[in-house]
Amino acid sequence: MPTITIDSTSHTQMINIDRAIENLIPKGFTSGVCHLFTLHTTSGLTVNENGDPNVVSDMNIFMKDLIPWINDKYEHSEGNTAAHLKSTIYGPSLTIPIENGRLTLGTWQSVYFCEFDVPRNSRKIIVKFITD
Repeated sequence: MPTITIDSTSHTQMINIDRAIENLIPKGFTSGVCHLFTLHTTSGLTVNENGDPNVVSDMNIFMKDLIPWINDKYEHSEGNTAAHLKSTIYGPSLTIPIENGRLTLGTWQSVYFCEFDVPRNSRKIIVKFITD
């Protein structure tokens, strides 16, 4: 099964993975869907704007304000409860249509892997292509 491997570099990060996905579309695959699933409980996937980098920055600021890293009420012993909560809000999977061998995204849309924990190496996203 195709896999995308990502190395994150910061505590909270949204990494555009459009090109990585398109590089995995099988030759001759013209129409169907691409299903993505992250194998980590402190990351997520989303589709959002790619035209203005401030959108990604604003989303990160909003999530930081909504779910602070430190909260005296968190009980999880590893200290990354905020990352687990953000992961649950964003979700671990996405399904994107494919037409003419390309992801079907709007003009300003991109697919993002969202890191919510500390920088990590070798984050994995499973990619499954399902034909019509």
